[in-house]
Amino acid sequence: MQKNVAIIISPNWRDYAKKYLDECIKSIRRQDYPGELKIYLTDNETSPESFEFLKKLVPEAELVLNKTNDGFAKGNNDCIKLALSQGFDYIILFNMDTVVEPNCVRELVKTAESDEKIGAVQARLMLWPDKDTINSLGNTTHFLGFGYSLGYKEKIRNYQPKTNPPRGDNLEISNLIGYPSGAAVLFKREILEKVGLFDEEYWMYNEDQELGWRIWLAGYKCIIAPKAVVYHKYKFAKSIKQYYFMDRNRIISILKCYHALTLLLILPAFIIMELGLVLFSFKTGWFKEKLKVWKYFINLSNWIYLIKSRRKIQKSRKVKDREIIKLITGKIWYQEIDDKKLNFINPIFNLYWNIVKKIIIW
Repeated sequence: MQKNVAIIISPNWRDYAKKYLDECIKSIRRQDYPGELKIYLTDNETSPESFEFLKKLVPEAELVLNKTNDGFAKGNNDCIKLALSQGFDYIILFNMDTVVEPNCVRELVKTAESDEKIGAVQARLMLWPDKDTINSLGNTTHFLGFGYSLGYKEKIRNYQPKTNPPRGDNLEISNLIGYPSGAAVLFKREILEKVGLFDEEYWMYNEDQELGWRIWLAGYKCIIAPKAVVYHKYKFAKSIKQYYFMDRNRIISILKCYHALTLLLILPAFIIMELGLVLFSFKTGWFKEKLKVWKYFINLSNWIYLIKSRRKIQKSRKVKDREIIKLITGKIWYQEIDDKKLNFINPIFNLYWNIVKKIIIW
């Protein structure tokens, strides 16, 4: 019997749907999956105009209307909760700015059903319109919380699928990934019921990182399905403008998910990195954003959330840090950042992380 699948398109906000939804929804309608498919979509900061546009363009979709812009995490959660309440077996998220190959859903489900320990399956994300260039073959986490895409901007024909970049880590993990991109990912119903949904505190960015981390800590796997292909109209410049969320949320992730002793070991590197980021923020004009990040963590009321969330994760964890750190790297591979900077800091932090990994036995 075929499992039923809920397809959740990332939340609309203002003119996003007018820019991207038409191509995305046409590609979803072409799916060859033989089971039941149902589309869900949240309209953040909804208006009569946006509602009418969505109903006309996607009449088959069940819409969630939010009066305010509730962000990516809650916007997706609203639809996920609805789909789970209606009994769907699999939840698939697609960004609105994607185009999906006809066999994608079928391949995602096939991969998910190949192993009961699989909790999340990411599609092979390629860039649009340069379809032979990689957007993401899964994602990995730097030990200080930075998340980035594997294989980004490499040509697929040149990529070594059994090597988990950055090269030099000597970590061959087949199709296992640190965490799946929220742009194109399948989650099993029972896994979400065990580990929870996106943390809505994140609002946007890194919420997929933290959920993937929780899936691993709960004893399940995140993998990529290479035959499930999605094309992503991704622009790095658009993402990096959200510096506050990217920087704040990566710190939240490590505070919540690491063992306390691991946090203690990485503290010196964290302090050095923070000083470096101050200089970086001055140069790039993001110093006010960096101050906002520090202001967030100085606010004691935010620590109530952090401590409560951390306790819940640590109490339920089934996998020790000594296993999780095999998925975490000491190198940063942001292709848009000047290579000279990376060439200077990567050897230092990678050496530090390699030493720390030998100490971690918990």
